[in-house]
Amino acid sequence: MLKIDNLSFSYSKHEVFKGISLELDSGKIYGLLGQNGVGKTTLLKIISGLLRPSSGTCKLLNHFTYKREPSFLQELFFIPEDFAGIDLEIYKYADLRGMFYPRYDKNKFEKTLIDFEVDKNIKFTKLSFGQQKKAIISFALATNTKLILMDEPSNGLDIPSKTQLRKIIAQASTDESCIVLSTHQVRDLENLIDPIIILDTNDVLLNASIEEISKKIKFELRESMDEKALYNEPSLGGYISVYPNTDNIETKVNIEALFNTVLTNKKIIQQIFNK
Repeated sequence: MLKIDNLSFSYSKHEVFKGISLELDSGKIYGLLGQNGVGKTTLLKIISGLLRPSSGTCKLLNHFTYKREPSFLQELFFIPEDFAGIDLEIYKYADLRGMFYPRYDKNKFEKTLIDFEVDKNIKFTKLSFGQQKKAIISFALATNTKLILMDEPSNGLDIPSKTQLRKIIAQASTDESCIVLSTHQVRDLENLIDPIIILDTNDVLLNASIEEISKKIKFELRESMDEKALYNEPSLGGYISVYPNTDNIETKVNIEALFNTVLTNKKIIQQIFNK
């Protein structure tokens, strides 16, 4: 669905990406992870066509994204981390903008609002940031675009709303669509995102499914720290220790521990996954 090939991008003299390549497939909910400043939001803006690569290509459904052609824009919805709600009732916002998306489903939009406990008759400016975000997410999913990008979707949501968010996104995913969730709040989305993409400065450290990860990386709970492990993380009852999976015993993937393991063992991880 999406193909990024040998892409580079810089803000003036600050180089963000240098020759990265990445492919995204339909039917997936990707988790986009990375430390602050590695370019997660920049990548989402390049994919949505808001930024143009310095070199290389980014194509969605064979559209060069930077051209922002109408046939491209009707297949993508981007929710930034921060946005300013307009002085308009939610249902009017949806009615006005829904006409630009051929598969927009008003019933789906209103049902999702009910699930989120948001009143469609209230203006955005009268809502809290969390309520505004839930309204925008409801509209985005109702557009039924082929690609939906969400930057920190769980920010501003309370615990019950985060639970509802996971349920709603899971229900909205189809074999024809692709959803990308960029987040620092790994635990909020841990049972939802698959595959996992981990960005580093000028590089993609990992792009793998949970199944692929569990076949190559092993997670164990131990009473004490193991110096032979790739990574050890204090936990209730001891330490979460991470190892190369040399004995083909698959374990549950701990995404937070995986993220820290990848960052502290970049070359080893790339060797493991490039075998």
